[in-house]
Amino acid sequence: MGRGRWRRVASQVGRSVAVWAVSTVTMLVLAGILPDFQLQSPDGDSATTIAVTAALGAGAFGVLSAVVWPLLVRLLLLVPALVLGLLVFFLNGSLLLLALRLNPSGRPEAAPETAVIVAAVMSAVASATGAALAVRDDDAYRSRLHRLALRRGRTLPPCSTTPGTAVVQLDGVGHDVLRDAVDQGLMPTVARWLGTVPDRAASPDRATAPPTHRLTPWRTDWSSQTGASQLGILHGTNHDVPAFRWYEKDTGEVMVCNRPTSAVELQRRAVARTGHGGLLADDGASRGNLFSGGAGESALVLSVSARRGPGTRSRAGYFAYFSDPANAVRTALSFIAETGREIGQSLRARLRKQRPRVSRGGLYPLIRAFATVVERDVVVAAVVGDLLAGRSVVYADLVAYDEVAHHSGPHSRDAAKVLRRLDRALALIEKVAEHAPRPYRIVVLSDHGQSPGETFRARYGLTLGDLVRAGCGLPVPRRARRTRSGAEARAAVRAALRRPVEEGAEHHRPARRPEPVVLASGNLGLVSFPDVPHRMSEEEIAARHPALLPTLANHPGIGFLLVRSEEHGGVVLGARGARIPLADLDADPGPLAVFGPGAADAVRRTHSFPHTADIMVNSSHDPADGEVLAFEEQIGSHGGLGGAQSRPFLLSPLLCSPPVPEGTELVGAEEIHRVLRRWLTEAATPPRVPAQAAPETEAETPPAARTPGAEAPGGETPAEGTPQAATPATGTSETDAETDAETDAETEERAA
Repeated sequence: MGRGRWRRVASQVGRSVAVWAVSTVTMLVLAGILPDFQLQSPDGDSATTIAVTAALGAGAFGVLSAVVWPLLVRLLLLVPALVLGLLVFFLNGSLLLLALRLNPSGRPEAAPETAVIVAAVMSAVASATGAALAVRDDDAYRSRLHRLALRRGRTLPPCSTTPGTAVVQLDGVGHDVLRDAVDQGLMPTVARWLGTVPDRAASPDRATAPPTHRLTPWRTDWSSQTGASQLGILHGTNHDVPAFRWYEKDTGEVMVCNRPTSAVELQRRAVARTGHGGLLADDGASRGNLFSGGAGESALVLSVSARRGPGTRSRAGYFAYFSDPANAVRTALSFIAETGREIGQSLRARLRKQRPRVSRGGLYPLIRAFATVVERDVVVAAVVGDLLAGRSVVYADLVAYDEVAHHSGPHSRDAAKVLRRLDRALALIEKVAEHAPRPYRIVVLSDHGQSPGETFRARYGLTLGDLVRAGCGLPVPRRARRTRSGAEARAAVRAALRRPVEEGAEHHRPARRPEPVVLASGNLGLVSFPDVPHRMSEEEIAARHPALLPTLANHPGIGFLLVRSEEHGGVVLGARGARIPLADLDADPGPLAVFGPGAADAVRRTHSFPHTADIMVNSSHDPADGEVLAFEEQIGSHGGLGGAQSRPFLLSPLLCSPPVPEGTELVGAEEIHRVLRRWLTEAATPPRVPAQAAPETEAETPPAARTPGAEAPGGETPAEGTPQAATPATGTSETDAETDAETDAETEERAA
């Protein structure tokens, strides 16, 4: 034990000296290149003096970065996250200037703008050097990862030895998109879990590796969007969430799932309805979600960001990540690179006149960079800390794909590159699970998919609101007004900037006037009449606006309507006079036939909600190519029925019981909640091993056939005394780790 400890200490000291030496050489090189950065006096110094000056400067900069930087980041938690990202360079430059001032020689000088460049380069080089030296050293790897957890400054009690559960939500990734990405070699980590390695990457030892996970599609509710799905998954109910945004007549408010105040209210209603705190109430952590799930630890959670007071800020996860200057610099550089990448991709699409296409200017490049870089890095770092702290359950949402697919398309090259980077994030989480104090079962799921197609406005030259106004006999503006996109990343950005997520004053509290309120949620539209206190019936709408329902139902861009009926309770309206009572949809689906099985049940359920709109409008759907027409400015949309948006996935370990019996379809976010709760109960249940049979089984099993830390097929944990961290619960063996040298290097660089 003592010899191993000293060996680790010596190894750490050796790496620190090596990083110091490389930083010194970097400073010397920069001093020779940059005219405003000098390490010698005007009269000249010997080479030895210059080298000593550089070594002292690099050492002082490293010490200040390790000691002062975390304090600066904690003091700057009040600064908006995006602003903090831009301040990273200037703070690093200030530390370098301070290090030069502290140099005993007193000779080095640097202009402020040059100091920013020197500090950024030195931080990046030092981080890369440390990662390269530690890439095959498990002790060093675990030590570097532990810093993210220890910087929270809390002493956690010893965790249980039962398996924990890490749930990662890949926002907007449909089942078919995931399967295609695996087949195309874009997601090698997921391919390995499923036991399907692409031909071009196959090797004799890995091609026959058994699968560790199962892939199960599931079907969303009518409202196929993050607000409804995540509320159902985390809190067990998404009752009365008819869309991403809807008007509530009793309060006169527009509820928007990605508005902090609305998220708080939706979570309160869910807790009141179910009677329990949520999926994460027992030693759980919520990262990057709309709702907390009852977790005691939250970071970048929208429903928590609306609160005020000590212990309620969800942005503390920024400190855990940005307290490392190398992480801060790398993320800032990646943010700039991603912004430039989006501008270049948008320009290329415009020059090639790609169709369909939506506007990608304004602040969108910054919003995309935040979602694909900052939010991803901070959330993954928070998950790393949770795993190393041994939390029982973690739920994290990565919104990168959803944001890019909205504007580039779900099957675009831009979205494919995001999937590749998300797979690397999964590889990092898997690697961290090997070093966690307890085994972990990694579950990956999506909350919805995305359906491609051009916008309703692009095809017909008017918005849904214009069509409704025309049907009501109201004036229609000459130029169609664009509908604001409801991408989840915008909410994360606004929460980070501490700006309220509003839809415009005219939509937040519409005046109670005869003009209808028209809201869009992907390819689902909602029409409400605010001056009528109750949900209007078909008969009332026809008496007030005789042309409205026929105008909508017969439009080629509209698939079907749902309205309340005084005669039948509820009816579905379609083109050419189709009128099907809800009770008769099973026998005669009418316009719902092209939307596939389950559409009738989804419509009937939404009809039962208290806040369902007067008129629910679903766009048309082409089953041949899966396209829909979004009522928002998105060429990859979700929120209604039609296509891949209603078919997300659940990727679960084989160690967990099957989500549903074979031949049974998994339907609804509430059912996903029940499945996850069952798996948490299975993981927390101590294994039942007969007292006399255990030693006998251990003796009969050859050592080569036993995998330390592996679980039995029935979910049982290893016998007491078996090392738990040698192999992750996902089934990755040491042989797999050796063959994944390239992936290890990539994940180590991300975790540095």
